[in-house]
Amino acid sequence: MNNVISMRAFKDAKEAGQSDLAYHAKILSMSKVELLDEMVRFQQERSRTGELTTPMMIQGRYLFRALEQSAETEELRILTRAYRRHLEFELAQLKQNQS
Repeated sequence: MNNVISMRAFKDAKEAGQSDLAYHAKILSMSKVELLDEMVRFQQERSRTGELTTPMMIQGRYLFRALEQSAETEELRILTRAYRRHLEFELAQLKQNQS
């Protein structure tokens, strides 16, 4: 019965995917200043929650990729690349632990 999934789990996964796409589209439409504001908001939310949740990791990956690509200084590019890689590592670990 490993092939059976609950309809609720399927619906939750589908909604999460749509939410991720909506956030990605939002990020792609932001200016550099808006991206920096979003980074501050992201960091504040992370501090408030005390941990990185899976949705935050996924959203952060989009955010920091966009920041990396639009960075005007090498320092910001290095910072955003490092944080994006950290998020990707955390997501990979999470997937591995779920397997």
